[in-house]
Amino acid sequence: MKILIIEDEQELAQNIADYLSGESYLCEHAATFDQAMDKIESFSYDCILLDLMLPGGSGLEILESLKKQNKQEGVIIISAKNAIDDKVKGLQLGADDYLAKPFYLSELSARVYSIIRRKQFGNSNTVRQNELEIDLLGKTVKAGNQAINLTKKEFDLLLFFVGNKNRVISKSALAEHLSGDLADMLDNHDFVYAHIKNLKKKLNEVHCDNHLKTVYGTGYKWEG
Repeated sequence: MKILIIEDEQELAQNIADYLSGESYLCEHAATFDQAMDKIESFSYDCILLDLMLPGGSGLEILESLKKQNKQEGVIIISAKNAIDDKVKGLQLGADDYLAKPFYLSELSARVYSIIRRKQFGNSNTVRQNELEIDLLGKTVKAGNQAINLTKKEFDLLLFFVGNKNRVISKSALAEHLSGDLADMLDNHDFVYAHIKNLKKKLNEVHCDNHLKTVYGTGYKWEG
C-alpha cells in the first residue's frame, strides 16, 4: 500500500514515514505545494496525509484539485490548524478524516488502515476471494486451511490485484505501486515480472493460480 505524506515539517514527515514503513506501507514525501501537486498529478496512492499549511499554497487547494481530477485516494488532513471552518471545509472538499497535531503515530496508522479497508475492501478486516482468505491485520493468506507464505511485496501485489479485480493493470502501474516514484528511474520493470512469477508459483502450489491472468502486451488481471 502506498502513502503520500504532504508535510513541510521534515522531522515529523520522517517520523511518520519511518513508522508507517514499519507497518509495511510504501511512503513518499512532498514538502511543498508544488511538489505535492506534481506527485498527485503523476502518481496514484492508497492514502494521502495532508497538511493544510504548505509553502507555496494551501492543502485545501490540493483537495480541490483531487476532486476535479476525480482521484479516489483516501485523504487524512493532519494539521495544527484546529479551526472548525478548516475542518468542515476540508471534509466538504472530500477529505475522509481529520487529525490535529500533535497525535500518536499509532492512531494515525489505525486511521490510515481504516480508510484503506473501507475504500478498497468494504470495511472488512478479512477479504475472501474465491478460495483465498486474506487477513488484512495479520497480513496472512490462506487457501482453505493451508497458509500461503508471501513476501511483503507479494502480499501487496495480491491485495492490489484483488482490490482491482477484473481490471487490466499495466506493468508500469504495478511498478509504480511497488516502488513509487522510483519506478521512473528504473531501466526496466523486470522486477515486476519476477514478483508476479513468484506469486503465481505460490498460488499454484495451493491450486489458486487460475485467477491471475497475463494479458499479453498489456499487463495483468485478477479474475474473480
